[in-house]
Amino acid sequence: MPHDTPLIALLAMGLVLAFVLGTLAHRLKLSPIVGYLVAGILVGPFTPGFVADPSLAVELSEIGVILLMFGVGLHFSVEDLLEVKAIAIPGAIAQISVATVLGWGLAWFMGWPTLHGLVFGLALSVASTVVLLRAMEDRRLLETRRGRIAVGWLIVEDLVMVAALVLLPALADAMGAGDGDGAGTGSIMGSLGWTFLKVSAFVAVMMLVGKRAIPWMLEKVAGFGSRELFTLSVLAIALGVAFGSAKLFGVSFALGAFFAGMLLNGDLSHKAASDSLPLRDAFAVLFFVAVGMLFDPMILVEQPIPVVATFLIIVVGKSAAAYLIVRAFRHPSDTALTISASLAQIGEFSFILAALGVSLGILPEEGRDLVLAGSLLSIIANPLIFGWLDLWQARRAQEAADAAPEPRKPRWIGPPMPEGEHAILIGFGRVGSEIAKLLRERAVPLVVIDDDADLVQQARDEGFPAIRGNAANHKVLDEAAPQKATLVVLAIPQALEAGEVVARLRAIKPDMTILARAHSDGEVKHLLKHGADGAVLAEKELAHSMAEMALSAPPFRKHRAT
Repeated sequence: MPHDTPLIALLAMGLVLAFVLGTLAHRLKLSPIVGYLVAGILVGPFTPGFVADPSLAVELSEIGVILLMFGVGLHFSVEDLLEVKAIAIPGAIAQISVATVLGWGLAWFMGWPTLHGLVFGLALSVASTVVLLRAMEDRRLLETRRGRIAVGWLIVEDLVMVAALVLLPALADAMGAGDGDGAGTGSIMGSLGWTFLKVSAFVAVMMLVGKRAIPWMLEKVAGFGSRELFTLSVLAIALGVAFGSAKLFGVSFALGAFFAGMLLNGDLSHKAASDSLPLRDAFAVLFFVAVGMLFDPMILVEQPIPVVATFLIIVVGKSAAAYLIVRAFRHPSDTALTISASLAQIGEFSFILAALGVSLGILPEEGRDLVLAGSLLSIIANPLIFGWLDLWQARRAQEAADAAPEPRKPRWIGPPMPEGEHAILIGFGRVGSEIAKLLRERAVPLVVIDDDADLVQQARDEGFPAIRGNAANHKVLDEAAPQKATLVVLAIPQALEAGEVVARLRAIKPDMTILARAHSDGEVKHLLKHGADGAVLAEKELAHSMAEMALSAPPFRKHRAT
């Protein structure tokens, strides 16, 4: 059996190092992306030791881009954008413009052509979705006004980047993909017009055919009852639409995958997202590893001034622009500072744009290295920035509380929280929602916790106070007041995660009743070992219920009577 297996070597070394370093980054309160990028640097050609095949890394990173963009499309929300459109749209466009001009200025100082500088500046203008959402979730800000503005702002940035990914190949072709200064206006307009026609044809086909055919096909596959086929169909749609759009219409993989996700953004999006999530996450990690492999760390030593200037554009220039824009719209300084801090980093879209620029010849490899260095440094600095902001806001809140005649209750979104003893339901999916209805019938005060925004909104629409977040996060759990709870029901299917929550609940209040859901005898033992009072084995209970129904059927009634 041959042992020269570069693909297996890349997958094994890349994922192992990404896991180790991503875990270390998480323990240090940094984004795991930092660990993934460093893993790529360690297996790349610029560091000693094992060197992975860079050509394979590029191919895998393309799959990562497709699945990342598919996820962006799945979670794209027009409603979130429209809710804050008055500030998010002009604010994001103005901030992107300022950051692009600052990046172009640095590129001009280094002697780069105009188009190279504009691509470089554009890559510095967009924040990482992963980093921003994690920072907001950790601080319970996603459902506040500040959080909604930040998410809407991010949506606009993502849309601008999608447009850039479509237009840059046309611009590169029209301007010679070299000096970036020698094309005429007619050539540029002709290339952009031809690109616009191809994209319009692709959008028309997707809206007229894909919008009907893709959900119809998924509904039929879901009806088969095969989880494997449904997961395969989701991935086939993401990769198939991306590949087909590139071959038939000449548009990028990224745009095709984004539209595929958008077309599933509806009733089936939750299941599509959950079923494709493991593979999306795995290839997203490989994408960051592949990006790290392209980074030459010597740029930190050889060109420290451009590296520091890039970092300052991201953390100071872009954030200052966002702060001034938000204040200009008459929002309070707390809101402006939160949005500024959340945008003071760059991530996945910046890498995609920089890689495209290098491949088209409209960004030097030095520019890609500066983007990667700026990303690493800004993601490392982001928790420190938020930590300073948390301390400043806590001090301001304490001063306001000391000056106020009566303490004000915190603002709560949704139905009111129970005042006294209550039950906590973790998970509001198919099982959890049925449990909630049964507890309501028995007049049990209930608080719901779920990390899915749609399920949280569904719970609130049905009149339950609901908290969005992962119950394993102590801040989320504390918000449900577990010290007052007499009953906790864990309806989530992840037994390992549930076991950690059970242990934490048992430490908070030893005498509460805790019930959990399991799918095997091993999971039952695990949950009971961690302190659950009972663990319901779903398949066994289903079998008992079906047997009771079967024995109640007419042919068997006489046997039961005797």
